Amino acid sequence: MNTILQVDLAQVRDMVHLFDGYRIFYGQQSNIHAATLFLNERIKNQESIIFTSYIDGKAVGFIQLYFTFSSVSLEPSLILNDLYVDPIFRNKNIGKDLLLKAQEYCTSLNYKGLALETAVDNPAQKLYEKLGWKKDSHCFHYFWSVK
Repeated sequence: MNTILQVDLAQVRDMVHLFDGYRIFYGQQSNIHAATLFLNERIKNQESIIFTSYIDGKAVGFIQLYFTFSSVSLEPSLILNDLYVDPIFRNKNIGKDLLLKAQEYCTSLNYKGLALETAVDNPAQKLYEKLGWKKDSHCFHYFWSVK
């Protein structure tokens, strides 16, 4: 059975291997210590919300949401920054369940909605669209880097 829980400081150790795997997927070196510190700071400072999916007591996927605001609509919203499912547990609706949990959480706060960006070749786009997410055809995304 798939159980989804909001992560607190005590549960970071349950799911940090997933966060590390997510970072490795995006070309970073494994660093459990730094990943643990990063997640602990986000939770301690109330800068993000993390939900983790458990099957038989094992953390198998997570989603991390960050808070943001719109000056135009004058409303808060959430950024879906990270979604990852252990490769062994993919195609078992875990990603879908985590997305639905994020939508439920956003709705419970009466926020405007959720935003995400993804690679143009990410196969998860089909799932996003199936769950009612709309591709923004009116905006480009830019990034300026200090480094």
